[in-house]
Amino acid sequence: MKGLIHFVTGIAVATCFPEIVGQAEAGALWPLLGGIAGVLPDTLDFKVLRYFERFDLELDPGPQPDACRIAGQLFSAMREAYETGTPRRVLLRTVRLGPDAWQQYGVAFDPDGMLAVRVGPQVDTAQQPLPGQAAQLHGSVGVAVDISLRPDFRGEVQADIFSGPSLTFEREGDALAVHLLPWHRRWTHSPVFAVLLGLGAAAVVAASERLRAGSLGSMPLWAGLSVALAVLAHVGMDQLGHMGSCLFWPLRCRRVPGLGLFHSGDAAPNFAAFWAMGWLTLANLARFAGTPVRAWPMILLGLLPVIVLGGAAAWRRWHRPSSQEGRPMEPDVLAEIDDTDGG
Repeated sequence: MKGLIHFVTGIAVATCFPEIVGQAEAGALWPLLGGIAGVLPDTLDFKVLRYFERFDLELDPGPQPDACRIAGQLFSAMREAYETGTPRRVLLRTVRLGPDAWQQYGVAFDPDGMLAVRVGPQVDTAQQPLPGQAAQLHGSVGVAVDISLRPDFRGEVQADIFSGPSLTFEREGDALAVHLLPWHRRWTHSPVFAVLLGLGAAAVVAASERLRAGSLGSMPLWAGLSVALAVLAHVGMDQLGHMGSCLFWPLRCRRVPGLGLFHSGDAAPNFAAFWAMGWLTLANLARFAGTPVRAWPMILLGLLPVIVLGGAAAWRRWHRPSSQEGRPMEPDVLAEIDDTDGG
């Protein structure tokens, strides 16, 4: 889901507590604490953690990328990771041709042991082909790796704009796992982190109340619960997609694959979630303010658009041509990068 959806979800979660709504009526900004907690996991990942990643190979394709050369470098890193048992971290550097021009290339990994590299068109920062480039293909190659591959994503990973995606090759038994953005959705996307963050928020609010009033009220409890549940909601919504999250950290620091119901950048689920969370927020405000509302109209108002959009998305999913199954994954990742970078 996009960052805005996580923010409004955090606010909706916070308004589920009548004490927080009561404080908000008096002018307090406690619901915003839930919104901030809702976007914090992605903010930490994209603003902090990705800059601590170290790479064994920074693949620089040069101003004129060659599919065979890119495939050769990836093949060497994959064989080395498999034969030595030591993970190899690879950064796919992008090729900037001008202020608003980039050379696109992509890599794909078939579970049967095939590596494919495609050098595509020149694109702008919106990832749209430049004039005359729409149907351009500057080379493609497929290489048999002779190893069973386990990519934790579907489709092609595109390197075209910004800093480029990263991959980690790691041997798992007789297969080679391929992890996309290995620094993303790890400990920041875990239930344990949600609990720890909630406890931290409760401690800060308790200390503030002690210093200001000399005694403790119930607000530290509600603040901690809203923060923890906002992060859990973030993790749960991400788990509906493909990449998954580290649900069992710190016992197991590996992402659990998502349900694959949609992609994080898809418009329909994002709009449906935005509508549902906005409806939940308004319903909570009305309910705790003592405003009489009719239950069934409110339920239909909130759920009907979600059901319609969800059904339409499911229909498109099951009737999608097989030629579209290999859609690029990178635009979904860039959607999150755009949100956290303010784009």
